[in-house]
Amino acid sequence: MKPHDANGKLPTSDRPFRVLVLSGSNRRQFDCPAADSKSRTLMFRMADRLPTDWEIDLEDLGNVWNREQIRSCNGCVSSSMALCVWPCNCYERGSRGMPDLMWNLDLYARLDLADAWAIIGPVNWYGPSSNLKAMFDRLVCMNGGNPKEALIGHKDPARAIELERSPEWKELSKNHLEGRSAGFFCYGDGGGDELLASGRPRTLRHPKYFDPEHEPFEEMRDTYAPLVWQARYSGIEVPDALWCFVEFGRGKPYSENQAEHLIGEPEVLTAFDEWVAAFVAHVAAKGKVEPGTYRAYDYEPPSHFVADIKTKWHAMRMALGIPVAGSSPARQQAQGINRDVSIFYKKGEGAKLRD
Repeated sequence: MKPHDANGKLPTSDRPFRVLVLSGSNRRQFDCPAADSKSRTLMFRMADRLPTDWEIDLEDLGNVWNREQIRSCNGCVSSSMALCVWPCNCYERGSRGMPDLMWNLDLYARLDLADAWAIIGPVNWYGPSSNLKAMFDRLVCMNGGNPKEALIGHKDPARAIELERSPEWKELSKNHLEGRSAGFFCYGDGGGDELLASGRPRTLRHPKYFDPEHEPFEEMRDTYAPLVWQARYSGIEVPDALWCFVEFGRGKPYSENQAEHLIGEPEVLTAFDEWVAAFVAHVAAKGKVEPGTYRAYDYEPPSHFVADIKTKWHAMRMALGIPVAGSSPARQQAQGINRDVSIFYKKGEGAKLRD
């Protein structure tokens, strides 16, 4: 059945089981590729095979012309875990200055509402798609992030460091989405019509630079290991049986290995359907998941107008070379290690060299 978000307010025993199925490819027909992805095809195929009494939520992370994208993680956690707010407050819903697809698709709440996640995506250069990786980078906050941004004045590093050292922090820092299950189905477009028998590209002018026998992964499913292990460290169960890789299209031009060609790949569809069946069996047996203490669902971020003014004031001080005494920027400036005092801080380093 279609997702009904208001059910998130019901007791767990009274609401339907819910699954979120994500298509992780960057490709959409409404941008440069002019064609939809195989992961989108598989997303709908999976949805059609899930129990009809489950709520089935779907999302495609593919790029659409002139639509916002998932903004990158700013790495707040590397300053202090308490500076990394759950759900992420580096960006916000409906922002014009920094539009963010993660917030505008309400993905934090939808990941929270789901009992299980099914993630389908391609392998791009020995790793997941950039959009899928960006989403998981932005989910660092589910793993111990600060659920009370008011305690750090929205985004004050000094207050975050103080909070992280306080007894209160142990009660705040939780795996906020712990208990859920996730399955990963990744696939490789074998392509290869441009490869020699040695595994090197035909157009390579320096074939001795590398040995194709030393490719980085013996099992190509390991290309998704960063996402799988991030989920596991965040309390999300990812059984080995639900982490799969399939390759197809080897030796064919990419133009002959599109989504519409999947119908001619029965082995691929069989492998996918078996993964779906294993996913259903596992999550059905496990059952619904109780929500965490601090929810992304129904979350309304507090106003931070005054905090934004303070943040801009701190940024201006750093640009003028007078950072807050005792802060990390002050110590770095004293050591002369980052050379980042400039009122033209938006200018690239290469442009500065050419001034």
